[in-house]
Amino acid sequence: MVRSTEGEGEGDRVAPSQIERADPITLTAHASRPLPPPAGEVKVYRIEILAFPGVQLLDVTGPLQVFATANELAGEAGQSAPYALHVVAQQPGPVTATAGLTFIADKLPPARRKLDTLIVAGGAGVRAAATDPNLLRWVTQRARQSRRTASVCTGALLLAAAGLLDGKRATTHWRHCAELAQRHPTVRVENDPIFVRDGNVWTSAGVTAGIDLALAFVEADLGRAAALAVARQLVVFAKRPGGQAQFSAGLALAADPEFDALHAWMARNLHQDLSVPRLAARAGMSERSFARNYHTATGTTPSRAVERLRIEAARNALGTTRRSIKDIARRCGFGSEETMRRSFLRTLAVPPRDYRERFAA
Repeated sequence: MVRSTEGEGEGDRVAPSQIERADPITLTAHASRPLPPPAGEVKVYRIEILAFPGVQLLDVTGPLQVFATANELAGEAGQSAPYALHVVAQQPGPVTATAGLTFIADKLPPARRKLDTLIVAGGAGVRAAATDPNLLRWVTQRARQSRRTASVCTGALLLAAAGLLDGKRATTHWRHCAELAQRHPTVRVENDPIFVRDGNVWTSAGVTAGIDLALAFVEADLGRAAALAVARQLVVFAKRPGGQAQFSAGLALAADPEFDALHAWMARNLHQDLSVPRLAARAGMSERSFARNYHTATGTTPSRAVERLRIEAARNALGTTRRSIKDIARRCGFGSEETMRRSFLRTLAVPPRDYRERFAA
């Protein structure tokens, strides 16, 4: 059970701006800086995080700690807590997460009670939760009362099952993007973003991306300075560089064994022509059929998959060899150093030279 200052408030919708990137290495000296006073009257935002048996623990505790830290810093500054925090579950009481830790959740509040933010966590138990008609009905009704509705990681599967992602852009953990697209074809799944906002519905990528999402909420609610103060206290990026593609170059390419052999061949032949006609011929399909089947199986396009595989190979070479960037670009199939630089910036938000400086062994 999560206890904090009681109260409700919907607040005014504020479009989150780009949050300043904070390097965790340089934050420790400022970790105790108090929360800057927000302009105007302090509102209380009721946050509910939905949990269930088999929930991913960090999907709950990551966002929860962001909001709790905002409350703590507000208290240090002599202000009232801006967030009223509640972890709720269909069966109140002990909830056991996949990590084996058991925590206490509150009962589901009345569906028509006003709140500011509903966050649905993910985890191995989300598929069972997504088949419970009573829980889906509650989520749907609760979302109508919420200023914003969000999911962390595979919690997007539950939002989609409730019909809340129909026709919307959304993301989830990179390993489950193809599953989300296959189960719910009306959802416009995006593989790479750390989080996606479409209207008042937000979805985040895997696990720790819930922290990024919560920091964006703090920025929207309390301002950029407040989000930076929370990030400093937690020693995390206020806005991490790049998307979730940086954590897996394949990014769900192994979602369907139909293309496993093709992927292995692509990885061995990155320096060759990997155009759609060449890949389609290798797969024994027409170009149109290949492009359609490939996207259905992997959740991405063939050209995007080729780019990610080339970026992974280049990252490995930058981090483990002393080859020149020009040579790496040629060996990995980019053709030129400039083409590789643009791909790195588009996918990782960092140029190859800076990547080598940060991550070279």
